[in-house]
Amino acid sequence: MPHLPDVVLWSIPAFVLLTALELVSYRLHPDDRSEGYEAKDAATSIGMGLGSLLFDALWKIPIVAIYTALYELTPLRVPVLWWTLPLTLLAQDFFYYWSHRGHHVVRILWACHVVHHSSRKFNLTTALRQPWTSLTVWPFYVPMVLAGVHPAAVAFCSSANLVYQFWVHTERVGRLPRPFEYVLNTPSHHRVHHASQGGYLDRNFGGILIVWDRMFGSFVPEGERPVYGLTKNIHTYNPLRVATHEYAAIGRDVKAARSWRERFGRVFRGPGWQPDRSAEGRTTPAAVPERVA
Repeated sequence: MPHLPDVVLWSIPAFVLLTALELVSYRLHPDDRSEGYEAKDAATSIGMGLGSLLFDALWKIPIVAIYTALYELTPLRVPVLWWTLPLTLLAQDFFYYWSHRGHHVVRILWACHVVHHSSRKFNLTTALRQPWTSLTVWPFYVPMVLAGVHPAAVAFCSSANLVYQFWVHTERVGRLPRPFEYVLNTPSHHRVHHASQGGYLDRNFGGILIVWDRMFGSFVPEGERPVYGLTKNIHTYNPLRVATHEYAAIGRDVKAARSWRERFGRVFRGPGWQPDRSAEGRTTPAAVPERVA
């Protein structure tokens, strides 16, 4: 088994330092065009981040078991070397794009990811607002394991991807020089991802690279000022409710559904999906996505 560092753990001091610097920058140079910080919101984000460390350790047990079994079944092997790790990270970023996109367009997956979009602020603590039900992510990386990538290398690249995305959660960095904006996920691109306006919804899913969005038609540049949060905000700072509110909403919708087709749609269609009841003499308004990102 390759011995790779826990990049998230090693990055925690940098997270703390950068967050403190950003907070001080808002105190010294207030900006009416930025959302800035709010104590309860930041505390909730930090609490969600700490909770995610605990739950991720729990979910790691079945995920590692599945990945290990698949790795043993495949005859392929990708060695963990200095030149294979960048290629592995590139592959992981590609599958991250599809995982991220899937977690926006399938409601049961969105129930996990909605946590990260539930803040109406956009600062470095928002990056820490992580879900507690990340068990939905592992299937997207099965192709890497079947291709012979060791599960530890997959975990290392996933952690590196997560660490990279910390710095893009800020309004204190404007647009970077064009070559960087064209290739990389930047604060400008990620502000669009967290916005709730209709034209910004479900755009800019990239983790490290934005080129996947350009290739697969989900890229939108930053134009009008983003309004952060969900299209239907939850108005709570309770971490447990933040973590579970969409699952509860799915449960209510499934209970009220009139058919198995509707129950299926409430779980596996998009977050804003509504059944067509026009045949019953009623007109269903156009679906409005419950979130934004």
